[in-house]
Amino acid sequence: MGHLLMVESWVGAMSSLLPRAIREAGGRFTFLTRDLHHYLRSAPATPHPLLAADNVLTADTNDLGTLLPYLERVHDVLAFDGVITSCDYYLETAARIAHHLRLPGPDPDAVDRAYRKDLTRQALPDLGPAFALTETVEAAHAEAERIGYPVVVKPVDLCAGMFVRVAANPAELKEAVEAIEGFPVNARGQQRNPLVLLEEFLDGPEFSVETVTFGGNTHVVGVTDKSVTGSPWFVESGHMFPADLPEETTALIAETAVEAVRRLGLDRTVAHTEIKLTAAGPRLVEVNPRPAGNQITELVRRTTGIDLPMVYARLAMGEDPDLRHVDTGARSAAIGFLLPERPGTVAAIDGVDALGHGDVVDWAVKPVGHEAGPATSNNHYLGHVMVVDRGAGARRRAEELVGALSVTYS
Repeated sequence: MGHLLMVESWVGAMSSLLPRAIREAGGRFTFLTRDLHHYLRSAPATPHPLLAADNVLTADTNDLGTLLPYLERVHDVLAFDGVITSCDYYLETAARIAHHLRLPGPDPDAVDRAYRKDLTRQALPDLGPAFALTETVEAAHAEAERIGYPVVVKPVDLCAGMFVRVAANPAELKEAVEAIEGFPVNARGQQRNPLVLLEEFLDGPEFSVETVTFGGNTHVVGVTDKSVTGSPWFVESGHMFPADLPEETTALIAETAVEAVRRLGLDRTVAHTEIKLTAAGPRLVEVNPRPAGNQITELVRRTTGIDLPMVYARLAMGEDPDLRHVDTGARSAAIGFLLPERPGTVAAIDGVDALGHGDVVDWAVKPVGHEAGPATSNNHYLGHVMVVDRGAGARRRAEELVGALSVTYS
């Protein structure tokens, strides 16, 4: 592996998993950001793994017009072999940089179709729920009546479930649309698209399909079982890989994801495709053209030996990855998340002494003094527990351990 340009990053798990994978594969990376302090603030006690890059560059990553000529000059000196990012807000940017520098990578337009929820729905109307795109509360009311309540309300260009909720009536719909309108700029300083996506509510359990596409072929690594809670919000409370499903059901879910990836035109990428299994069959929720977050890639690695962050990096370099499963001794792996009961200042989190068992492979909780936010998205977890199991019991065990944790607020 050679030299990767990493354009921005999330500051959660992938911000350490991706640098680790690049280093373990024998590669190196240069980190490019518009706001170095964003990463310094996220890890004030210890140096952030991203800042251990061979080079750290600052430039306006939100302005392609100035960024591309700047990177041409940098590329002449540092000689990149590929471009990568873990942050959804820069997936298209990374793809356009790679295309401009004539480096490997997915088609930028395909990445944009996958990232933007409105473009995905327009490209794949038959795979998902009935939907409508609106910009005003008045138009949203008319479309919701056409689709039928309850409806799911979504911004088209945010992540982690932010502002995604169910509206059961016109009053809740108005509240949901106005909340999205009140967030015109995302956390990375980018002006947001004003469109609001309304969707038919899909009733059924949620899964995700982890895939790798190269050479025009999509390889299914496996299907993840997702726990979602917090009505009217959609907050992920846990995951298990692989999902404990009959083989034919797993195949049916996977087929939907593979079809979505193919029709969006994605290639040379890892994808994380979310699907609801309804009474009418699998229905597409969204396609994410990057490895799964929330440490799902760690669940995959612990059960199959496949390191999806490393696969992602190899694809960016133009390499074809090895996707053979190895026997890790674990039949299933799961993570459970500790959600706040309410906003407030954390005074204590009790029950962590029980997390020293051999099946617990990773855990963390927020420190005393942490300001807990409302449990309305995946951005407000107070901790997690990850376990492995020789059978299919990892999810049950993770839920048991997280359920035994208790939070006291000051």
